[in-house]
Amino acid sequence: MPRKTKKKPGLKRYVLSPIREFIQDSRAVGIVLIICTFISLFIANSGFNVAYLNFWAAPIHTPISGLAVPHDLTAFVNDALMAVFFFLAGMEIKREMLIGELSSIRQSALPVIAAIGGMIIPATIYLFWNHDTSLAHGWGIPMATDIAFSLGILSLLGKGVPMPLKILLTALAIIDDLGAIIAIAVFYTADIHWLYLGLAGCCLLILVVLNLLKVRRLYLYFLAGAVLWYGLFNSGVHATLAGVLLAFTIPLSRIPKLEHHIHDPVNFIILPVFALANTAIPLPAHTWSSLLKETTTYGIAGGLILGKPLGIFLFAFLAVKLKLARLPKGLNWRHVVGMGMIAGIGFTMSIFISMLAFNDPADQVSAKIAVLAASLISAITGYLYLKRVFKKAF
Repeated sequence: MPRKTKKKPGLKRYVLSPIREFIQDSRAVGIVLIICTFISLFIANSGFNVAYLNFWAAPIHTPISGLAVPHDLTAFVNDALMAVFFFLAGMEIKREMLIGELSSIRQSALPVIAAIGGMIIPATIYLFWNHDTSLAHGWGIPMATDIAFSLGILSLLGKGVPMPLKILLTALAIIDDLGAIIAIAVFYTADIHWLYLGLAGCCLLILVVLNLLKVRRLYLYFLAGAVLWYGLFNSGVHATLAGVLLAFTIPLSRIPKLEHHIHDPVNFIILPVFALANTAIPLPAHTWSSLLKETTTYGIAGGLILGKPLGIFLFAFLAVKLKLARLPKGLNWRHVVGMGMIAGIGFTMSIFISMLAFNDPADQVSAKIAVLAASLISAITGYLYLKRVFKKAF
């Protein structure tokens, strides 16, 4: 009888299976984002910094003459690719608001009220330090919560994180960023191009009508959504808002399949590229000593590290006590405090507003570094605090 030969382990066992297992790990997104951030900061401050910065500043040329789209690679990542991330996040929020944890009025009111507190208190703290200076216009910098990084840090805590906490943080971060987008449109936009804004409004109306008529052909939504994005991008309003608006008009029955298809590409392609592009920041000599002399540092750091958790907790607590909202089942106030700490990760929108708020490149760099430092502190303290909370729970 011929002797059976064992099959040699191949590509599937040693390469594809470990990759698949890693992707399915709830901590994977956070790990990848942190690695990409450190890699980008390292290269931006190494001997390859010029080539690296030029790469992200590489111009984009379109085959259609006169088509106004993002002018370089970083802008394309932030304005186009991140709209896909907001689209995914928007679908998750819509699903939870209609049939999930946020389906009741009292529960859906909680992230809205908490997000308002998480914007008002940080802006107030910033103005406390800078109200009588030429830097007062930067009050919007500590208002925003970075959805990608905050959820990434939360995912590092593993499967023990209550699902209602993830949902609440996602909802709060989106509402938070929408508030920041409104602030950009009203206070940080030099000119609104009303023709393009009207085009975006017409596309949104078309999307709403498609939804009301229960149209299920997704290509019609995507076509209108693409024009909506183009209109918002050229109107002066932040283009990523198009992703959320499109998501809210997608029929609920089509959302689970769409989420399944784009979840991994968003989390393991778009977000890592986003992290690499937005942390390509050369750090000047004597960075920390010079930062300590800037009032913007105290305003931004105080707003993100202290103002975020304080504002979120205070407004959420008052909303529940006044019976305007209800704390989701399975959560307690320690969870809300920890979530508020993680919400202090400003990153993307905070850096973006820094570029709009200040004309002086030196002020922009100082603000960016303060955002990164404050976001890092918020991430570490929030992670350690919630880890201790979850450990006590078991």
